[in-house]
Amino acid sequence: MRDTAELERALDHFEQAQRLAALREIAASEQLPAVGTDLNLHLHSFFSYNAQGWSPTHLALEARRAGLYAAGLCDFDVLDGLEEFLEASRVLQLRATVNLETRAYLKAFAEFELTSPGEPGVTYIMGAGFPRVPEAGTPQATTLQAFRDQARERNIALLDRINPRLPKIALDYEKDVLPLTPAGVATERHIIRAYNLKARAVFAAEDALVAFWSEVLGKDTSAVTQLLANEPAFEEAIRAKLVKKGGIGYIQPTTTTFPAVEDFVAWVASCDAIPMVTWLDGTSNGEADENKLLDVMMDKGCAAMNIIPDRNWNLKDAQAAEVKRANLAKVVAAAEKRHLPLNIGTEMNKAGLPFVDKLDGEVLRLYKEPFTRGAQVMVGHQILTRYAKFSYAGKAATAEFKDLADRNAFFASVGALPPLSEAADRQLTDLEPEKALSAIRDAVKKNSW
Repeated sequence: MRDTAELERALDHFEQAQRLAALREIAASEQLPAVGTDLNLHLHSFFSYNAQGWSPTHLALEARRAGLYAAGLCDFDVLDGLEEFLEASRVLQLRATVNLETRAYLKAFAEFELTSPGEPGVTYIMGAGFPRVPEAGTPQATTLQAFRDQARERNIALLDRINPRLPKIALDYEKDVLPLTPAGVATERHIIRAYNLKARAVFAAEDALVAFWSEVLGKDTSAVTQLLANEPAFEEAIRAKLVKKGGIGYIQPTTTTFPAVEDFVAWVASCDAIPMVTWLDGTSNGEADENKLLDVMMDKGCAAMNIIPDRNWNLKDAQAAEVKRANLAKVVAAAEKRHLPLNIGTEMNKAGLPFVDKLDGEVLRLYKEPFTRGAQVMVGHQILTRYAKFSYAGKAATAEFKDLADRNAFFASVGALPPLSEAADRQLTDLEPEKALSAIRDAVKKNSW
């Protein structure tokens, strides 16, 4: 067996076979903890951006090491890690789901800020529980490829705006940015990392590096020296100066920069996933009336809601924390009233974010039951749609369970089953969808696969 350090490095190798081989070695030798009650269904991997550079395999392992009840992969614009994350979860016997996140334009809120600060009408939005990667040649695959292509076009246009302003560290997208990614899909954070690395290569002497960034960031040399000693904080400062609102590379999005909410929702539904509205913290004018927002998004076809709890309560400013905690209580109540399943997580796409929300803490214990039920619904949907083509938002499920509370209860009962093993996966895969559905219903009755 390879030594621990080598195995840990292999978990994030850009070749999938090496990642999964390392996982199997670790799983065969490491004593994993009992499953607890915490969960994280919003984990970005290195297929979009993970602050630790973790792969879907590594995320699954860390979730299992932490004793999570359930975990969800959620990359931006891609489903590249779907099969890998589900396979790793079966090896580890971890309840799992796979989501996708992007940004979209909501015409009904064209004059309101939502979840993308400073960008009226623009909202982050998700699809939950994609059963498989769409088959090549299908309309669903064409749309998924369009997400990838549009992201590439936006990134190259961003470099075209920044490079002339910073000619000494101008980037080549193919040579400087894409090598930082495993599958050629870069984000703003990859671009910032690339500018950081390029500057360090160009300005080998520390005083020259400090002087360069002092001029770019508009900070004195002592402040830049302190930032350079804190890589995450330094890259956030670069990001604010280069790509965020007011930055030298920023341009205000238009109505065509991102897909329409209606188009994204239709695509998610056509993939047998669950269209899902996202919630920031209730402080924007678009989120001020959570009931109106949820009603509009449900009318568009959204059938679940994503929340990042940590940003809604864990703040140093006591007054801001009080406001956001009250907003969290209101939006959870609004979702519960509408029987919207809740999907929660921490993202892990920025250094310093917690790996998991502690649901027994002073604040989040108030919502432990709906958060847990939401996770069970998501995992249940992942299983039912993958093996039985029985999607939470699909025609068969909505016809059988006209009452949303009953539908939630059934899907949650499937998600509450013991995690799928590799053997259970093989058995369900070998069955026709109708027989798989019957087998899953039987499993619920006996609470075992």
